[in-house]
Amino acid sequence: MCGIFGYVTDKEEALGPILIAAAERLTYRGYDSVGAATIHHGKIDLRKDTGKVGEVAAKYNIAEMRGQRGITQLRWATFGEPSQVNSQPHLDSDGDMVGAHNGNVVNNVELREQFMAEGMTVRSQNDGETCVHAVERYINKGYQFIDAIRLAYGDLQGDYTFVIGRADDDKLYAFKKGSGMVVGLGEGFTCVSSDLPSILPLTRSVIRPQDGEIVTLWADRVEVRSVKDGHLIDRQPELVTETMDAVQKGGYPHFMLKEIHEQAQVARELLHLLDGSPDVAPLVEKMKKARHLYLIGCGTSYHAASVGAVYFAQLAGRAAIPVLAPQFIAQYAPAVGHEDVGIFVSQSGETKDVLNALEAAEKRGMACFGLANVVGSTLTKATSFCLPLCCGYEISVPATKTFTNQVVTFLYLAYRLAGEGPSTSLDDHSLRSGRRVLDSIPDLMDQTLDMVGPQIEAIAKDINSWNDMYCLGYGATYPIALEGALKLKEITYAHCEGMLSTEFKHGPLSAVSQGYPILFAAGPEDVPLIISGINEVKVRGARTIVIAQEDPRLRANGDDLVALPPADPQVNALLAVLPLQLLSYHMSVLRGFDPDFPRNLSKTLTVD
Repeated sequence: MCGIFGYVTDKEEALGPILIAAAERLTYRGYDSVGAATIHHGKIDLRKDTGKVGEVAAKYNIAEMRGQRGITQLRWATFGEPSQVNSQPHLDSDGDMVGAHNGNVVNNVELREQFMAEGMTVRSQNDGETCVHAVERYINKGYQFIDAIRLAYGDLQGDYTFVIGRADDDKLYAFKKGSGMVVGLGEGFTCVSSDLPSILPLTRSVIRPQDGEIVTLWADRVEVRSVKDGHLIDRQPELVTETMDAVQKGGYPHFMLKEIHEQAQVARELLHLLDGSPDVAPLVEKMKKARHLYLIGCGTSYHAASVGAVYFAQLAGRAAIPVLAPQFIAQYAPAVGHEDVGIFVSQSGETKDVLNALEAAEKRGMACFGLANVVGSTLTKATSFCLPLCCGYEISVPATKTFTNQVVTFLYLAYRLAGEGPSTSLDDHSLRSGRRVLDSIPDLMDQTLDMVGPQIEAIAKDINSWNDMYCLGYGATYPIALEGALKLKEITYAHCEGMLSTEFKHGPLSAVSQGYPILFAAGPEDVPLIISGINEVKVRGARTIVIAQEDPRLRANGDDLVALPPADPQVNALLAVLPLQLLSYHMSVLRGFDPDFPRNLSKTLTVD
């Protein structure tokens, strides 16, 4: 995710304290490394390293840095491991320009090779440096700075925000594509940032540039131009009235709700990253040749792995075994070997049970790969390679956006495997439509949240008095039901059991009484089966709440139908988790609990 901040003032001053303060307010966007650059008397002063803001600022005495222009960056690593050389900001070949970005440039590898072939000095693996060289390329060809930026914009694929300055200039330049950017206007200064928290202590007069726009910042004014044709755009400032606390949470009352609503954007960024990742093809090749394929995780990550196993079977005709990490050691590790492949899944990359399973697998010679959100974590370093989840910092303890991006990753891999595997249940047309299906996910997630929000709030009020319920699913929605039940347990402290819908009659049916809430997550192909389950419990007094696409049969049989937008069956399963996340959130708030920090729980479990 990363965070950037740029500052232009009308007089030479100590910029270090301003940059440090801005970085501290953006820490939630990344904490792998910190860097600061100032431009003073035509020279660039650059100081950066791995670590948190306070550590790096003290080590390099950033507070003493002076100038009229400055840039700072907080890094959440994706391209290039956390290191000093991969830290941002970055210089061009001659040290005459400096820039930093947030987001992901998915054609980073290809562009780096081009730049080196063109004779540029490329110092890192980081895509922030690639942004600098993308501008440098056209400066070297004689283009004016604005035109060089316009052309660079066309070369840089992905979602990002970028700020850059020249040593012999009095301005900063910024442009965006897909990622957030806010410009601030104050007395004698202007600034630009990834997010409002770094700006509001300085000014509340802001401009919000749109994708495909370039902002030029002088000390006393800003100018907005179109990337397409360079024409000026009249973008008037607005006055921000929110408190700092509200801004840090994006205007949401809790981080969990903010992160629920971030899921579409991080899914979009993840798909861009996977398209450009050099690690996807070798992983798919390994999966194709594997004797057995294991997907290993704990809690929410295990539920995502279970959805992934359904995807691999349905789309690629490939059996995959989802395994709870501690059980892997006892049940599977003695039987695995070098012909097998394991994908180890962890939000933090530090989950001890997952790392224990990884150690056991490696001792048996298994090919081990990772899927984690925290780049630079133990899991990312201990596996052959690890695909990043690209979610940024997930502050709320209950996982939301990391779960959905885990599921999106598995769906992406399933489509790739379907196109390359020895057998597949998909025809050529279906394979060609896989890209369309994947690209539809972010918009469908936003649409789902808009559609179900008010209804879920009302249902939460209706069933809030219950401290016992079930969440049922089938096929790909079975692990979704497990995840929904986990969310309800985590933050409402009510008992909710996730279960395969057809298993409910084998014992748990005895628990049903008048008004007893039972949630069903249903795929479009499962409607007849789910209707049978609905009526089995409804005749015994249950309150049936069905999460599914619009279907007159479900509406006629269930008490409540929470309608999802029409979608591919695999995507339908993913969408079904969103109402369950919202339901757990609203019930937690109704009960007076803090959904971000539930009792007895930690974001990362580093103990056995």
